[in-house]
Amino acid sequence: MELGAEDAKLVTLARSVRARNGAAEGAAVRDEMGRTYAASTVALPSLSLTALQAAVAAAVASGAQRLEMAAVVTDEAQLDPASVAVAGDMGVERPIVADEEGVAR
Repeated sequence: MELGAEDAKLVTLARSVRARNGAAEGAAVRDEMGRTYAASTVALPSLSLTALQAAVAAAVASGAQRLEMAAVVTDEAQLDPASVAVAGDMGVERPIVADEEGVAR
């Protein structure tokens, strides 16, 4: 799958946050104004979020009303239902799913 420059940037951001935090997943989203937000999986005793849920939460907390695109870097073949649902809530039908090398599936 060939990505445009802006979507490739999301994958790069997702890879970076995943590597920096040593997390299971990294995600990045772009809102309707072109702002980007990145986050990794959150796994605390009292709070668990997928990387995409965390990135969407950051975007919404900053005032985003809609997302143009989302990207997740994961070892899994497909996104979990919670990530798919939160992407859909924000208007993204098919988030980009990429491996640790940044190759989109």
